Formats: sequence, C-alpha cells, structure tokens
Amino acid sequence: MRKTISQALRSAAVATILAILTGPALAQQKFVNILTGGQAGVYYPLGVALSQIYGKAIPDAKIQVQATKASVENLNLLQQGRGEIAFTLGDALSDAWNGVEEAGFKSPLKRLRTVAGIYNNYIQIVASAESGIRTLADLKGKRISVGAARSGTELNARAILKAAGLTYKDFAKVEYLPFGESVELIKNRQLDVTLQSAGLGVASIRDLATAVKIVIVPIPPEVIAKVGDPAYQPGTIPANTYTGQETAVPTAMIKNFLVTHEGVPADVVYTMTKSLFDNLDQLVAAHAAAKGIVRETAAQNLPVPLHPGAERYFREAGLLK
Repeated sequence: MRKTISQALRSAAVATILAILTGPALAQQKFVNILTGGQAGVYYPLGVALSQIYGKAIPDAKIQVQATKASVENLNLLQQGRGEIAFTLGDALSDAWNGVEEAGFKSPLKRLRTVAGIYNNYIQIVASAESGIRTLADLKGKRISVGAARSGTELNARAILKAAGLTYKDFAKVEYLPFGESVELIKNRQLDVTLQSAGLGVASIRDLATAVKIVIVPIPPEVIAKVGDPAYQPGTIPANTYTGQETAVPTAMIKNFLVTHEGVPADVVYTMTKSLFDNLDQLVAAHAAAKGIVRETAAQNLPVPLHPGAERYFREAGLLK
C-alpha cells in the first residue's frame, strides 16, 4: 500500500510538472470576462460572438459577456483587473492612458495593453423629422440624449458639440441615456435628437428609423478639424444605411480597439488575438460593423502599447517587423 501511495504521489508530481511545461497560461486561465456596452449597441453582439469563439479556443475557461456603459467604464474595470478583454473607442483609450480626469480617469491607466484596432465608430446624430432639425445649428434649444454619462459616446458628444460652438447649456433638455432608451423617448416625442457613437447599422437607430421618419444631421469636415484630436476623422454614413435615409451623410468617425491588461498571460492573449482574426466571419454574422475589421491595419496607430501576446500574433502574421 505504501508503495502504491508513493507511486501515486510521484505520478501526480510528474503530471503537475508536465502541466507547467505545456501551456500553463491557457490551463490556468479560468475566466475570460468580455466587457462590452449596452445591449442595443454594437459592442454587445460582437462580445457575444467573441465569447463563442473563445469558448472553443480556450475550452477550460469560463467565458462571460458583461454589458456595461462601454468605453470609460470598460477601461477602468480593466485597470482593476475586473475583465480580460474590452471594447473601447480610441479617444477614450488615449485619455485613459494619459489620465485625463475630465474624461473619467483619475490617474493614468498604465496596466492597459492593446489587442487590436478593429472597426470605426461613426458619430450619428439622429433627429425625428418633425423636430425640424437639419443642421448642427438647429440643435440649439432642442431636447437631446448624449449617451450614458461619462461613456465614450458622451465624450464624443462633448467634443463634437464644442467644435460646433455648442454646450449642454444651449439645449432645452439633456438626457444621459443608453441608445435603446434614447430611441424610445424620441418615439414618444419626449426627445428631439440622439447622438450615438456606434458602428454603421446599429440596432437602436434601425429601430427608430422603422418607427418614425428620421434625419441624420451632417457633421462637416471643418467641424471635425476643430476638435483637434487625430482620433476624429471625416467619414460618411452611406445612403440607405437606415430606412428613409436616401443620401450619404458626412460625419466623424473614430476607431475602436480591443484592449486587455498586463496581468493577462501572453499565451491567452495570443490565443484570443489569433482566434479573433481566424473567425472574422462569425463577427460579421453577429453585426455588419465587423466588416470594417482589417487584420493588416489592426496593429497600426495604437494609443497604448500592444500586449506581448498580441504582438507575437502580429509578428507571426508578418504584420510587424
């Protein structure tokens, strides 16, 4: 019996050593919490698709999708180690790294690391046609929702409105609401306009456009230039993106990023990055905005350093020297 127990102990010790030598990070990664945004936005359905991809790529981990207030909350949660991967807007990511307090970051979030640049967000200012709003100047005196307080969308709202010569004091009413709730208030004639920073074809605006006649307010290039942040670039919402939108509309766009933190093992981040790009079709099936994810440019112009695991993937793919 003693010999049997001794043999069993030795076998267990050998097994433990082998586990340490063969893929320890993947074996030890018990949780992958994916930080997204509101359920009516784009981050959430893409996060659900990622959870399915990661469930197969990291089979021993418990994969969870968390709905949040998006960029700012996601980045603060990552810094605290309360998530493994998150969606964020590029301007919020830059503000987090630099510790811009008025953007919602009390100190620089230096634990953050980039996984990949993904698709562009488009700042979509959508009014009911009956509101009479057609231009940025027409917004004065109207009732607006600017996204959840301190969210990436609300930071975008502050920047664009300031560049257009407007402050929140210029509105009859300012609501800080997620996309879905903003749309419901417009349907009920309790709001005139909503500003939503999201991928093209976002569900909330699709829903609004099928319920009432809408107008998408153009954001001219000269206003974008006045923002003074290179994260904001001119873009176009193509005609027929939404019901009744018959012409293309100029607007501002901002790149989105997937971000992690330095405490997530390199092997895990490598696997998350590789499986993401190996399964882009699943992300596109979840939301058309994912068509904008391009592997060849995903490691370019990053506000925050790459995580070593993501860097390994991009080097293997020949996209980094």
